[in-house]
Amino acid sequence: MALLPCVCLGLFGVLCWVLDAADRGAFQPQSALSEMEFASVVSYRGPGNTDRRSNKELPILLWWSGGLFPHFPGDTERIDCATSSCLATSNRKVQLYKRTTSIIFYGTDFRAYEAPLPRLRHQTWALFHEESPMNNYVLSHGPGIRLFNYTATFRRESDYPLTLQWLPSLEYLLEPVAVSLEEKNRLRREGLAPVLYMQSHCDVPSDRDRYVKELMKYITVDSYGKCLNNKPLPEYLEDTATATGEEPKFMSFVARYKFHLALENGLCPDYMTEKLWRPLHQGCVPVYRGSPVVADWMPNDHSAIIIDDFPSPKALADFLIGLDENDHEYAKYLEFKNPSRITNTRLLEALETREWGVNDMSKPNYLNGFECYVCDQENARLAAERAYKKAPKTNRPPQPKMASNSHMGCPLPSPGYGEAQDLPSDDGWLQIWPQDYWQSLDQAEGLESLIRHNESDPSLLWKHIQNIAVSRARGKQ
Repeated sequence: MALLPCVCLGLFGVLCWVLDAADRGAFQPQSALSEMEFASVVSYRGPGNTDRRSNKELPILLWWSGGLFPHFPGDTERIDCATSSCLATSNRKVQLYKRTTSIIFYGTDFRAYEAPLPRLRHQTWALFHEESPMNNYVLSHGPGIRLFNYTATFRRESDYPLTLQWLPSLEYLLEPVAVSLEEKNRLRREGLAPVLYMQSHCDVPSDRDRYVKELMKYITVDSYGKCLNNKPLPEYLEDTATATGEEPKFMSFVARYKFHLALENGLCPDYMTEKLWRPLHQGCVPVYRGSPVVADWMPNDHSAIIIDDFPSPKALADFLIGLDENDHEYAKYLEFKNPSRITNTRLLEALETREWGVNDMSKPNYLNGFECYVCDQENARLAAERAYKKAPKTNRPPQPKMASNSHMGCPLPSPGYGEAQDLPSDDGWLQIWPQDYWQSLDQAEGLESLIRHNESDPSLLWKHIQNIAVSRARGKQ
């Protein structure tokens, strides 16, 4: 039986079956992968796995991104997962093999002009993208995300959600306050600002510096790093490489502040990084802008200050000044350190039920976990195909599966403060990020066209983009 073409993609001749590296500034590790301990899952066999096939019989998963292969040593390894087994490899020589049933891509490295073409009918595509939306806006457009059948992203709607990747455990949140309120007040009297801002990656889609610059007109902010710098780091922290993790001296230094300006480099639902979780861990109050649904994941409804709840930077500054002067009200933001004050059942259930762990050797890391998810899904799909082929009257064919915009779907970047139409035409942010967003849509549509035409040369992408532009100008799209 020939597999059915994907109805959802219209003219696509492929099946519906058919990982902030850019944010490399000081103190801003944008991928939890950089701090994760990797262990192969080869020694693990799930309780439902009775797969005794030899390696020569197993489906193959091909990791396409050259810099990411969660196994060592070698470039091929057998993985025994929850219900089935596969071979995982980074050897691109197997791209066209019939046994190669799925290709796994790391989102930051996914480039339309380097895609494995032609796209084979028997192969699915899987996306792992836990990093900032700014790393690849191709994935935030429908034509881009629809290329994938399985997804692991920070969005809760993805197939294998990584939403809480920066939160190691509930215990991490419950750690005692690192610096007491009494000590913070003493430091304030000695001249320490109430608010900390620490950024060295300045030109980002969220345009956070524009907002902070306006906020600084109304409240004192100690700003370290390269962005809006107004205060030097201590000599022992000048090597910014020591501050990208949770190095004790760095953590002690930033824990002295009452408020941390925690502004993500990109704005997207469920995209939350260490900028949010670290101050909560330390017992500081994050002043947050990033995920518009961040409240869904907070320990309770009084543990973070959400910038977008305030009509202006001045209104936010007035609120922070009032909290700085009122110990009783300030202390309410730290009550979640008492386990009985953590009232968010969504957060508790997510931490309890997620199958992957962060540096937890009792669970797979989320990279190996997603790989096993794809393995089990592919084995189930292949089994359904065989059953349908053997007895089409009694068995259903495998159901088509395709990612949607809810699996990534980040919005057009907007200015950190004010409206885009009010910015001068030579504004640096305006010239970069809105254009990058829409040019990424062109690339997504171009790759969609390459696959639809069964092209085998990805370098033809630019020709297809041009043809789409011409058709659009003529009113044919």
